[in-house]
Amino acid sequence: MIAAYFNDPGAMIMTTGALVGIASALVGTFLVLRGNSMLSDAISHSIVFGIIIVWLLTRQASGPVQIAGAALTGLLTVVLTQILVASGRVRQDAAIGLVFPALFSIGVLLINLYARDVHIDEHTVLLGEIGFVWLDTIELLGQPVPEAMIWMGAMAVLNLAFVALFYKELKLSTFDAALASALGFAPAALNYALLALTSMTAVAAFDAVGAILVVAFVIVPPAAAYLLTDRLSRMLAIGCAIAVVSAVGGYWLALAFNVSIAGMMAVMTGLCFMLALAFGPRHGILARLLRVNARRQDNRCRTLAIHLFNHEGEPDQGEENVARAMREHLHWSEERARSVLLACLDQGLVRRKGPLLELTEKGRATAREILEPWSH
Repeated sequence: MIAAYFNDPGAMIMTTGALVGIASALVGTFLVLRGNSMLSDAISHSIVFGIIIVWLLTRQASGPVQIAGAALTGLLTVVLTQILVASGRVRQDAAIGLVFPALFSIGVLLINLYARDVHIDEHTVLLGEIGFVWLDTIELLGQPVPEAMIWMGAMAVLNLAFVALFYKELKLSTFDAALASALGFAPAALNYALLALTSMTAVAAFDAVGAILVVAFVIVPPAAAYLLTDRLSRMLAIGCAIAVVSAVGGYWLALAFNVSIAGMMAVMTGLCFMLALAFGPRHGILARLLRVNARRQDNRCRTLAIHLFNHEGEPDQGEENVARAMREHLHWSEERARSVLLACLDQGLVRRKGPLLELTEKGRATAREILEPWSH
């Protein structure tokens, strides 16, 4: 069973994609909540600079040294960005746009000058090829295991351990950095550690899936999860689940349409986000429309209650407090008048007495509550 699993290319591709998604979503959740999600894009581009620098120093194109070098490059990106922002002359988005193209372009130039014949290029870093991960294996306990799966599994475990160990500190520094600093939680150090892990995740994935897919997994699943829940713990779990669904679903759809596997995985994250945006229970478009319609209906019921209250006991009550008056005097269509009347009956604001519409005690209390501020 285990041998069959590791010998199945499709299983290796889906597992690697899922591990990339989990590792990315764990750190991406906090980047999205802090409003720093686009730093992942800057880091994913600037690691080209770190990769070529490490290769020039060590002649190693992969492994832990490369991961450490790329992580330091990611921190360099953040430090340079914050220096520009601290100058007061550049906004954060502009600072990001200044720093990462500079580091990326320097990295590309160094590759063209000194590493033309080495398996390092900007295309590989950005796009990768997850469809070939099963070909590059390492012997582990007598079983050939894809190297990319090992690295991404290690990063997923490392990111999960970081989130679990510093969950309280990360939560507090994300939502109230000033309080976290006052309590001695060192939010700046946590932020650098979080971005270092983001850099390490990006470089661990670059040869297999490319940095672009990492950016998609860092940003989109947590953003979709944010539309589905307001609790951080659930957001982390839902974000990871969306990443796994996107990896597995993207693989099968890529086979069905004969397109890029990594590209379809990224498309799947976007599809999941669109579904969350449309059908999210609180922040979704449909839920918001339903709340707006409910408020409008509630306002119409209150309008009817005021109308009936103003004419209650008056000589014109027989003409005003009837269903016909809702159309003639309140200028409501027959369909709207019927809908409002049924809603008022359901809420116990109004009752029928022959053709006459009478307010209940609840309806009178509602009308008085609205009219009382205007009676003084």
